[in-house]
Amino acid sequence: MSGMAVQLQTVTKRYGALHALDAFSLDIREGEILALLGHNGAGKTTAMKLILGLLPADEGTIQVLGHSPTGAAALNQRRRIGYLPENVSFYDNLTGREALAYFADLKGIGRAARESLLAQVGINHAAHRKVKTYSKGMRQRLGLAQALLGSPKLLLLDEPTTGLDPLATRDFYAMLGALRQQGVTIILSSHVLPGVEQCVNRAAIMDHGRLLACGTLDELRQRAQMPLVIQVRGDWAGETPLQALADEGLPLHRVNGHHLELAVPPAAKLDVLRRILAESGVEDIDIATPSLETLYAHFSRQASVETAAEGA
Repeated sequence: MSGMAVQLQTVTKRYGALHALDAFSLDIREGEILALLGHNGAGKTTAMKLILGLLPADEGTIQVLGHSPTGAAALNQRRRIGYLPENVSFYDNLTGREALAYFADLKGIGRAARESLLAQVGINHAAHRKVKTYSKGMRQRLGLAQALLGSPKLLLLDEPTTGLDPLATRDFYAMLGALRQQGVTIILSSHVLPGVEQCVNRAAIMDHGRLLACGTLDELRQRAQMPLVIQVRGDWAGETPLQALADEGLPLHRVNGHHLELAVPPAAKLDVLRRILAESGVEDIDIATPSLETLYAHFSRQASVETAAEGA
């Protein structure tokens, strides 16, 4: 990755007294997939619209692919950007092929590329049907084809897996991985975090227009310092093994006669594992690190506590 695709520096966007973004700063590298995470109203869609140049910032600076999204080069720049809104809509009486052709004409994209995209998103078999007959998932696929018109260098996807079944969602994220390999920068917003976790390079967690945390999963785990969950399976009929660890303050929970769970600080992981392996009767060990969903909940909860303290 050679540089920055998007840079937002202390950007503020107000709607009256409401700060949709509040001194918000974020750098997005070329060729990475970044997840924008946050509750409804956190500022994710506003950030996307500012990057697209659909809204002006009240304060701060924005650079997208080396230019201001509202400057003299904005029109040409938009041809290098694809966007899938959360609630994608089309003219219901057009066929899928006609709907895509409409958007393709706006971007000056030829017929062959359109047909290729219909196949790529898996709706070429229904391209002759009117959009009003499409399911929510099919409309979402058509919206993705529209966003991919012109081989964009930057792709913004707002809740892109809405309406997709698990298999289609898996295929969608595989397609994003292929686009990333081609150097496309992708910004996506989603509430379905388990799927996101497998494909993103970094995640940015937002709350009330502010950036709470940003980094790779490992960086977020390091910052959060949340405990790991170690599950131990063994053959223990009597006294709970590893009682010494519980006596030292580590939460130890006996699930049943054969399973134990320990909540372990990251810094103590190796020491605890050595002590578990020295215990007789151990048959298997599983280590569960905090997931993206768990990390998101942690930082959001932390922000709520801080906001409540400020208002007290």
